[in-house]
Amino acid sequence: MPHFLLEIGFEEMPARFLSGLAAESRALVVDALAQAKLDAPTVTAFATPRRLVVSVPELAATARREEELVTGPPEKVGFSASGEPTPAAMGFAKGQGKDVADVFVMETGKGRYLALNKTTGGQPALELLPGICLELIRKLSFPKRMHWGSRDFAFGRPVHWFVALLGADVVPFTLDDIASGRRTHGHRIMGPGPFDVPAAADYFAIIRDQGKVVLDAEERRAIVRAQAEQLAREAGGTAVINPSLLAEVTGLTEHPVVMLGRFDRKFLDVPREVLITSMESHQKSFAVEDGKGGLLPVFLTTLGLVPGNPELVRRGWQRVLAARLEDARFFWEADCGTDIEAWQKKLERVVFLAGLGSMRDKARRLERLCGLVAEMAGKPEAMLDASQAGGLAKVDLVSDMVGEFAELQGVMGAIYVRRKGHSQTVSRAIAEQYLPAGPDSPVPPTLAGAILSVADKADTLAGCFGLDMAPTGAADPYALRRAALGICRIVIEHGLRLDLMELLQAALDGYGDVKFKVDRTHSLAKLLDFFGQRLKAYFTGRGFDTLVVDAALGASFTDIAQLAARIDALAAFAAKPDFDQAVLTFKRAANIIRKQGVGAGVPLTGTVKAALLAEPADKDLAAACADVFPRFDALFADGDYRAVLDLLYELRPAVDAFFDNVMVMCDDMDVRLNRLNLLKSLVDRLGRVADFAALQV
Repeated sequence: MPHFLLEIGFEEMPARFLSGLAAESRALVVDALAQAKLDAPTVTAFATPRRLVVSVPELAATARREEELVTGPPEKVGFSASGEPTPAAMGFAKGQGKDVADVFVMETGKGRYLALNKTTGGQPALELLPGICLELIRKLSFPKRMHWGSRDFAFGRPVHWFVALLGADVVPFTLDDIASGRRTHGHRIMGPGPFDVPAAADYFAIIRDQGKVVLDAEERRAIVRAQAEQLAREAGGTAVINPSLLAEVTGLTEHPVVMLGRFDRKFLDVPREVLITSMESHQKSFAVEDGKGGLLPVFLTTLGLVPGNPELVRRGWQRVLAARLEDARFFWEADCGTDIEAWQKKLERVVFLAGLGSMRDKARRLERLCGLVAEMAGKPEAMLDASQAGGLAKVDLVSDMVGEFAELQGVMGAIYVRRKGHSQTVSRAIAEQYLPAGPDSPVPPTLAGAILSVADKADTLAGCFGLDMAPTGAADPYALRRAALGICRIVIEHGLRLDLMELLQAALDGYGDVKFKVDRTHSLAKLLDFFGQRLKAYFTGRGFDTLVVDAALGASFTDIAQLAARIDALAAFAAKPDFDQAVLTFKRAANIIRKQGVGAGVPLTGTVKAALLAEPADKDLAAACADVFPRFDALFADGDYRAVLDLLYELRPAVDAFFDNVMVMCDDMDVRLNRLNLLKSLVDRLGRVADFAALQV
């Protein structure tokens, strides 16, 4: 079986463009080969800043031949009354590359239809691969595409060459006057080439040995990590390796070489977070720490080649980093000389959002709202610290340091308020206020930080919805979906018993006399609906069945922590073998109340009159309810929802017997209402756990 290889050579691609590019190209090729019926046991792909490579070490030389039954129009359309083929039959045959004589009539579940047997496959791989290559190149996705020159074709960066080989044969195709061939190029400095590749299997040795390119991103990542850790050990410390920075530098070079540099010890007076951010953000360099967590005056940077004069290169990196650190030290010293009150006054001139006041106004709202959130959650011990943190949360936004390093907002605020004498609890809460920063980011670990984060996000959501700035489609400029999801995750992971409606109402009330574009009643309704959508996306994203999530949400979702526990219990209940039958029983009760309750003539209260229990099945169900309901209520109050659902097995025989032996909608109106109220008492309790009518079985 021949080896197929495709290489797309281009200008340096940004590291963020490379993320997922190899996986995407592999998936596209796997799908294309499967559709073409070309068998390939293994497909691999590699991406570097200057090339994308797809390799199929063993590809079938020809496509599989398969017999396929193709159906066409109905018999009455395909043949006339005299049995002659109509234009429809002839068109059907021609469209499949067959003669009308090959068409026959087949009996199907929908009637008699025209059909024919068609042989597919059998084409040489060399004929199919050009189309597959072109399709892959056009389908690849990038955060941004660009045109260059007079070409109509758009790609992540300008394409310079294509290598496409099946064994020793060139796979011929042309895209915007760039023709495929066997000529590749190596590392721009260390092995520029060009190099002719005799056969696909020869490519990897040529690109590594002559081109000096490390194709595999995982191998480049391992090289960077190993060299960084070795140099850090030699310096007497441990490399501080940020995974995201490691991924970035891996995507910046085709031949990574890590170099150690040094800086003046005077910069160690600047907080660790500032030094690391300066190294990582500006110089793409790793810090080195000692055994006690303090930083050493050294850094590790990743070069893209083996330098001819290492000392000259080292001095250049050290000089640039020293300038950055000097700026950081200046900002640090300037900020340390400023008091918190001065910053709070400056916040009056910083607009939060047009129409929603200043950042100082937001801080005042947070101070109030944090106390309310702590009280709502039953955490009075956190009220004072959380309120103080809320009032101070935004002071660092006007600091010189955050003006230079925006990513340090919150972090610097925590450091500054701690230096000004506030408690460690308040400081940590301020540092955690922006967590979680995404679906994979951790939530604030401290209670005060969790409360502040919830309050901050709720305030932003309330203000934006009040100004009619809810997300639409893919547009979410204020990251409101992330804010809502963040609140949900914090509440669930901290087990906070917050009422979502009370939280959002308090956030809306915090805006006082601010004039909203949407009245507050409608804003609250829209916010609750928005949270319902986010909660559904969150739980289904965690693998819970959509119907289970919908049923739990249908009962209630304002207590998010309770919702999470109910979904977990309902999912376990749904996994039981007799779930379908149990659902049908209680769904029937829910449907009757939903459909007949409105037409009952009087409101159903769930109160049952014993004197009107005329049938044994009436009495048995009422007795079963009287026995189970107290235990149901106690277990529900304790949050043991799995045990609550287990009680349904005790109730089910009586409910089934009731439906089998009793006419609910009987002629006697008093008896009918009593039976409806009996079912109402059952459905009301079931409805606390889930909306059984929403379950489809």
